[in-house]
Amino acid sequence: MELKKEAAETPVSLNYKRMVVSSPFQKLIKTKKRFTLFTTIFFLVFSLLLPVLAFYSNILTKPLIDPFSWGWAFAFAQFFMTWGVCHLYMKKAAEFDQIAKNVLETEEKEMERDGR
Repeated sequence: MELKKEAAETPVSLNYKRMVVSSPFQKLIKTKKRFTLFTTIFFLVFSLLLPVLAFYSNILTKPLIDPFSWGWAFAFAQFFMTWGVCHLYMKKAAEFDQIAKNVLETEEKEMERDGR
């Protein structure tokens, strides 16, 4: 219900052309792209490193603690990495949402100032 209420309060005739070229919006898009790119690269490298190391090296077969090898440690680390990335994304998404809300509020103030 909260989303519908906010959507109803937002003016329909926002000047999207002006908003898209605004500095805060451009900064938001640049920051989101950078975060998404680096997070995706990290996730893919970390995830694909397990099969690569397992098939092409003997590093993961070395014992870590008596019955467990480094392979098991790396495999379990992937769960923690996934949870960590999810947690980081949730925090960053909240920041991005706040910046987007500020951009919309700024555009609404600009429209009021222009007399629309």
